[in-house]
Amino acid sequence: MGTTYSNKTVLITGGAQGIGLGMAQAFAREGAQVIITDCDQEAGQEAIQWLKEQKLKAEFLLCDVSVEAHVVQLMEHVQNDHGKIDVLINNAGIASPERVPLQDLLVSEFDRVLGVNLRGPLLCAKYALPLLEKAEHPAILNISSTRAFMSEPDTFGYSASKGGLEALTHSLAVSLAPQRIRVNAIAPGWIEVGPWEKDSKKEVPSHSKEDKEQHLVGRVGKPEDIAEAALFLCSEKAGFITGQCLVIDGGMTVKMIYHH
Repeated sequence: MGTTYSNKTVLITGGAQGIGLGMAQAFAREGAQVIITDCDQEAGQEAIQWLKEQKLKAEFLLCDVSVEAHVVQLMEHVQNDHGKIDVLINNAGIASPERVPLQDLLVSEFDRVLGVNLRGPLLCAKYALPLLEKAEHPAILNISSTRAFMSEPDTFGYSASKGGLEALTHSLAVSLAPQRIRVNAIAPGWIEVGPWEKDSKKEVPSHSKEDKEQHLVGRVGKPEDIAEAALFLCSEKAGFITGQCLVIDGGMTVKMIYHH
């Protein structure tokens, strides 16, 4: 157990499963007061239980970050219980529907993805602002995706929202600089979250040789890979870093693939 984040309040949206839960575990291990939000009650309660089994403390609050009233309520709750936020991690994101051809895409589905992935981080930043201002070294971290820069076919909402989140990151960094709030992003590549899902969705990962070899490091990513970088970027050690996006993808985006 570390103490890097003792007496620090860390709010992680979408923290009940996957990368979010990996970060919750890491920050709790470093002594942070971790608050997980998620729109999945079952996953949230399981996450808290799982952390408790590791002697780690966290609290869970139900919240849909795309709904302004939910976010207002969330921040009021944090204000009353903690009085400040040292680190805000905008991690909540959805990708549904996974893939739909443009002609079949429902605008309502596109809007829903943008609502969670892009409006959510903006709302959280807006309403967390007074709480971040009370912290000594406040930081915001947005979890983007390498899909901000590259796409598979028919992933319009997800790609557009993550591209928007990249731009929102530098916009917030510039805008909140007078308040000394640093704002950065991490763009994960392929991260295997199977073992980090709630019990009813847990999967044992199986990756082919091709899956592994398309990464320069020879493997698919894990939530821990993102969590370690998040610990650094949100700490005072990264005090000279703001407005940046760190790509964590095992080198996949720099590898050119030609089929001969």
